[in-house]
Amino acid sequence: MKKIFLYGEWEKRQNYVRALAAAGMEPVVSWNGEDGEACQALLLPGGADLDPALYHAPNQASRGVDRALDEAEIALARRFAASNRPILGICRGEQLLNVAFGGDLIQDLPTAAAHRWDQADQRHKVRAVPGGFLAGLYGEGFLANSAHHQGAGRLAPGFRAAAWAEDGVLEALEWPEKRIYGVQWHPERATLAFAAPGLADGGAVFRFFAGLLDN
Repeated sequence: MKKIFLYGEWEKRQNYVRALAAAGMEPVVSWNGEDGEACQALLLPGGADLDPALYHAPNQASRGVDRALDEAEIALARRFAASNRPILGICRGEQLLNVAFGGDLIQDLPTAAAHRWDQADQRHKVRAVPGGFLAGLYGEGFLANSAHHQGAGRLAPGFRAAAWAEDGVLEALEWPEKRIYGVQWHPERATLAFAAPGLADGGAVFRFFAGLLDN
């Protein structure tokens, strides 16, 4: 079984652990980044905002910043990319991928009220870019959950958009040549016990991720 590394605390990664396991992968969760060396892929999960200094911007609306966590996950992303191992970023993880490779973020989206968590995940329509990985999973459009107020701004070199929200917020990015993918929504909260009528099955993202390990 392919091992997937997640940096952090086991108890706080359970939704990701269950989704990965259901797709046939073995999660390895640890605060020790060296444990990732025995893993075949990396998952960068959701969480608080990144330090804007990492993309050379003043802090205008970023909250819950943990610079040590940012630096540890950026180092992991670059290490896995350098060794051509697949990476999946989710919410903060997508944003971190963009920053790690030279892009920046919008610190507070003009339409943040339609995206941020408010007693529960928001839901909105997403338009998949033709030819992108999400179009292959869901077709041209689908309903996604949402719990964020920031988003990718200028894309890092190598990345291209894979999906957009109707208000122009980037909902997914990809770098297929490096097997690196990111989604702004939360597929781990849209599968298994979290599956809901009309909501896109997040399990498809994890099965896609598992398939990358066979290439």
